[in-house]
Amino acid sequence: MSENKAPFYITTAISYPNGRPHIGHAYEAIATDVMARFQRARGRDVRMVTGTDEHGLKMFQTARDQGRATIDLADEMSGYFREMYAKLNISYDNFMRTSDAAHHAASQAIWRAMAANGDLYLDRYEGWYSVRDEAFYDESELAEGEGGIRLSPQGTPVEWTVEESWFFRLSAYQDRLLALYRDQPDFIRPESRRNEVLRFVEGGLKDLSVSRTSFDWGVPVPGSPGHVMYVWVDALTTYLSGLGYPDTDGDFGKFWPANIHMIGKDIVRFHTVYWPAFLMSAGLPLPRQVFGHGFLLNRGEKMSKSLGNVVDPMALAEQFGVDPLRYYLLREVSFGQDGTYSAEAIVRTANADLANSFGNLAQRSLSMIFKNLDGILSSDYASHEDDRALMAIVHDACRNLLPREFEQLAFSVGIEEWLRAVFACNQYVDTQAPWALRKNDPERMRAVLMTLFQAVRALAIAIRPVVPAAADKLLDQMGIAATARDFDALDDADWFAALAASGFAVGQPVPLFPRLELPEGAGEA
Repeated sequence: MSENKAPFYITTAISYPNGRPHIGHAYEAIATDVMARFQRARGRDVRMVTGTDEHGLKMFQTARDQGRATIDLADEMSGYFREMYAKLNISYDNFMRTSDAAHHAASQAIWRAMAANGDLYLDRYEGWYSVRDEAFYDESELAEGEGGIRLSPQGTPVEWTVEESWFFRLSAYQDRLLALYRDQPDFIRPESRRNEVLRFVEGGLKDLSVSRTSFDWGVPVPGSPGHVMYVWVDALTTYLSGLGYPDTDGDFGKFWPANIHMIGKDIVRFHTVYWPAFLMSAGLPLPRQVFGHGFLLNRGEKMSKSLGNVVDPMALAEQFGVDPLRYYLLREVSFGQDGTYSAEAIVRTANADLANSFGNLAQRSLSMIFKNLDGILSSDYASHEDDRALMAIVHDACRNLLPREFEQLAFSVGIEEWLRAVFACNQYVDTQAPWALRKNDPERMRAVLMTLFQAVRALAIAIRPVVPAAADKLLDQMGIAATARDFDALDDADWFAALAASGFAVGQPVPLFPRLELPEGAGEA
């Protein structure tokens, strides 16, 4: 299949570190990482940017209540996100903190560009503000909670706020935004998110408050003492500062505009209304796509501290293994929709797909080569129609079907295509029965084992973006060079003959995916 080799830029949302990362942060980071690894394996030069959005009233108030400097709190909380990324094997290229000096420079540069375009003006803000959401809401968007408390659409308390503020002329961009959604239907995905945003913008846009004076923890507004940027101008600009903006050469010149902003569905409005309007005002190209994925539900329930069902992704990774967790989240959740998970489901999926199916296939294939052929590979075997049919299935799944689905972020569908090829290989083993051939037709046994070796290598390369550590461990055992583990390597017709001729011998294989056991009490409702 023809492939795009252009540079590729992908970002996660910029997480607000007012608490330790939860499984939702892990889910987004893993999905973004899989896409970044997949595009690298396609031969593209990739930049993946993530980071922490550390400014705003919440951080200021939390630090004040704890009697510590806000930057100290930010350092600590941002560190937890870095720790999670390291644990989950997230291959980011830049972790940008909004408290970094380089980010301040970028935010002030885009501010000046918007001001030069006449889109910023000073006025007085009176309205409903949610500290937790860092967002202002119109009266019509509010609901009434217990005790008459006003609540935002996210269910968070709002308070009436009055202060001097800089405003962005968002109302002037309604027609341009509607034209963007019409002309680039894939700008917002999935379709359900696009429809929500379209209805919001068609209802009319009001100018947006973009600075605060009630606290000083933020990026100072250029030429306006006492004002710091309202968090969304500051946070969204991370996608630019992560590439070195305002320097328009280097990474920014090569990778902007972003191919994908990967975000949760609860912040789609900020990324598909405010962000493109800011960029239009500043005269900068727009990102190609914003993908609003769904939430992860714990046994069907949304996670919340009050329910006591917030899950630490570090604990899950420690309990079940990083690769099994990564695999489960992309295999079982249809990306873009809400998904549910539980300890039982992780164990069931990891054991069925990874331990019993792919892991067992790799283990017994390499073990039989090691035991029956002294680990020796040979390319001069007589290939049968069954062998060629299996390799056609494997090649199609690994080279065409999985990549086609991953390109569209349909991870679960792509993995399903890959898994069908794994099942085909296991069926081939059972049908060919190389343990029986060893006695009555050793040459045929050798052909079957050589076919399996090639199939396992293709399957490992294809699934490597999802389970990178396990796939690399397997490919190491198979003598596959680190530079020959991308999709182009699957088109190399000479690799097997070259490996066999090199004198490489398969050693006693090491199991990839030990069977998981459900922790005591984990299956209880």
